[in-house]
Amino acid sequence: MSTVTTPAQAARRELSGFRGRLIGPDDADYDEARKVYNAMIDKRPGLIARCADPDDIAKVVSFAHEHDLLLAVRGGGHNGAGLGTCEGGVVIDLSSLKDIQVDPQARTVRVGGGCTWGEVDRATNEHGLATPSGIISTTGVGGLTLGGGLGHLTRKCGLAIDNLLAADLVLANGERVHASADEHPDLYWAIRGGGGNFGVVTSFLFRLHEVDTIVGGPTFWPSEQGAEVLSAYRDFLPSAPRELNGFFAFHTVPPGPPFPEEIHLRNVCGIVWCHVGSEEDAAKAMAPLLDSVPEPLMHGVAPMPHPALQGAFDGLYPPGEQWYWRADFVNEIPDDAVEIHARFGAEMPTMKSTMHMYPIDGAAHDVDPADTPWSYRDAKWGSVFAGVDADPANVGVIRDWSIEYFEALHPYSAGGAYVNMMMDEGQERVRASYRDNYDRLARIKATYDPDNVFRVNQNIEPKA
Repeated sequence: MSTVTTPAQAARRELSGFRGRLIGPDDADYDEARKVYNAMIDKRPGLIARCADPDDIAKVVSFAHEHDLLLAVRGGGHNGAGLGTCEGGVVIDLSSLKDIQVDPQARTVRVGGGCTWGEVDRATNEHGLATPSGIISTTGVGGLTLGGGLGHLTRKCGLAIDNLLAADLVLANGERVHASADEHPDLYWAIRGGGGNFGVVTSFLFRLHEVDTIVGGPTFWPSEQGAEVLSAYRDFLPSAPRELNGFFAFHTVPPGPPFPEEIHLRNVCGIVWCHVGSEEDAAKAMAPLLDSVPEPLMHGVAPMPHPALQGAFDGLYPPGEQWYWRADFVNEIPDDAVEIHARFGAEMPTMKSTMHMYPIDGAAHDVDPADTPWSYRDAKWGSVFAGVDADPANVGVIRDWSIEYFEALHPYSAGGAYVNMMMDEGQERVRASYRDNYDRLARIKATYDPDNVFRVNQNIEPKA
């Protein structure tokens, strides 16, 4: 009979007063509890600690550190590289921390560390307000924010980190702190783009903007016109009004509503628009682009509540499918790069595989590269090459397409990538993505996490 004590058994014995739930491999719901969004990630933690409050989190952090167990933190579980879980170690599951408090007078929202963006969007939209988030509403607030936060409102309102006013954290030593411009300002600087390297964020305080009904949706053209449309988009978008955001994509039209039956499963290029303003102003802002390219297959732009656009991709990309992605920051898109995009965009290996190019100008350029760890403030776009499919048998083909697409265009990149869209690509890639800010991050890491307890992430190695 084995006398080996598992992490779950040890935790149940040692974590007195734990208010949440401790889930181990012997529990009936363990397999469900260990799942993350990307089904390509199939890890078996020794313990999943579904924490009820910051005190629970502090207990689990100390437990993992004392037992020298790998520690991962999961908010929404969307991270492509599966950094919300680990093999054999401990997962802090924040999904019970769901408190949302909107203050419409102060135009702020306080958000629990386990919230998803859809939950936040619905709460703030009741007051005609929003804060920048991503493009899939099931994404966790914590992961997206700590890595930067690109999305539909970037050009108008900046990144998520540009609207983060404060945060409450549990540190590696179990201490609970408040980080803002006035308290622990070095930590406040580091968490605005430095990822989950510095502690477990239990709540966020965001600035809100007047965003209620937006004018948004996709415009699709045949993929054969990809080079022509991308060239026009490249020249148009940086000079467009900040109220207009639009990311470029290669995509396959899903076989169902709201898409016309005649374009179902059509390979297309497109722009997904988000305009903060009236229909008339939106049409005027889009007109220079639409007038310079062929008539589209579909112009599906209409007024809608902001949360409706945020959730538009949820049904197409549910949890539990295979994902592999690569990413790059981009300053310029020369004609040679346009042709490479057009070639790979016409050869997407599966219906759900895609390429997105998110604009990073407008309000995102108002912030100095040294003001937050997110140093690529001079970049104009963040591109991501995502191979996606429900069938595990297609993992090889989606992975190969993503890597080959990335490698063909990497010579035209700015060097680093948006850390939220990186796989496990090595320390030099992490360093390249923070550039001159990496050394400052490493020093702050040495102050708040000298033993690198929080290392299941795009890791900043502590350096005194």
